[in-house]
Amino acid sequence: MRIYFELHPLCIIFAHEIDKRMSKIYSFWDFVRRHKFIVVAVFFTVMIGFVDEDSFYNRYQRKMEINALRAEMNRFQNRYENDTRALNELQTSREAVIRVARELYFMKYPNEDVYVVMDTQGESEKTDTDAIALQN
Repeated sequence: MRIYFELHPLCIIFAHEIDKRMSKIYSFWDFVRRHKFIVVAVFFTVMIGFVDEDSFYNRYQRKMEINALRAEMNRFQNRYENDTRALNELQTSREAVIRVARELYFMKYPNEDVYVVMDTQGESEKTDTDAIALQN
């Protein structure tokens, strides 16, 4: 015994839409199947270049950060050498101690006047205040 039934017109349209979508999926998989080596190469290039934790972009950023840290190390090394040189000079030379006391702490001899000249425009660039001591 056979059972025959008619399909509703909307079911036919729906079936046609499903068929279209399935044909797109099949054509995509057919493209992947034909060009599998190119697809795999592109996939791994994208993974290695952009997505991976060790990607080329992240490596570039780390290299720039390393260069910045090396420059900072050099700057601190130069500063350390200058400070060490100044400390040795202060420990060995009485004139250096007097110069630092006069320039940084505005100390003076009892019989002299000290005039402080400050540059208001370049004040942010200077680390210490310039002082000029004039003897009377």
